[in-house]
Amino acid sequence: MSNVRGVPSSNVPEPTLRRLPWYLAYAQLVQQGGGQYLSSTQIAHNIAVDPSMVAKDLSYVNIAGRTRVGYEVDELVRVLERFLGFTQPHKAFLFGVGRLGGALLHDNGLQQFGLEIVAGFDVKRELDGTNINRIPVYHISRFPELREPAGVDIGILTVPVDQAQQVCDTMVEGGIKAVWNFTPYRIRVPENVVVQNTSIYAHLAVMFNRLHAIKEGTR
Repeated sequence: MSNVRGVPSSNVPEPTLRRLPWYLAYAQLVQQGGGQYLSSTQIAHNIAVDPSMVAKDLSYVNIAGRTRVGYEVDELVRVLERFLGFTQPHKAFLFGVGRLGGALLHDNGLQQFGLEIVAGFDVKRELDGTNINRIPVYHISRFPELREPAGVDIGILTVPVDQAQQVCDTMVEGGIKAVWNFTPYRIRVPENVVVQNTSIYAHLAVMFNRLHAIKEGTR
């Protein structure tokens, strides 16, 4: 673990990284309500996880709590935001300006977490030169000339599944170092490129499966 408070280490388990935003969201609610201290037990109770898991997760963040008092809320929010990278601005290009891509372009809340979509790209010629939510949209052929001047390392992939790998290859060849993949296709990238898969369809499948199991169990 880095000895600099709030600076992430590469050895943090992915499940921990997935839970830390939950802790942050609850700490922010407590902060908004005027709370000053928050224990791992309180966090665990309110987001339905084990208290020992909360304590272990926060040990990666390198923040010290006070015995029988807990964590100072303002510091917890500040350290978690920094640790998760939400306070450092990141620019991104979006590829695939369809319904999902358009919705993400309209999502101003992403900037609160440090992500600014600065341009969209699509294969449809009629979209070239348009704007969505004051964000310019270009034909995908213009991506190579625009990436380096914009200083963009992150690409958001929202294209149809049959185009996913081809567009991903174009992104990587053009210098994209991290891909946020919203397609259900498991894209292939070089080892030095980060991929985060966020398949809405996969989450739907899990939800439907669990709902079906509950219904079957009540019959």
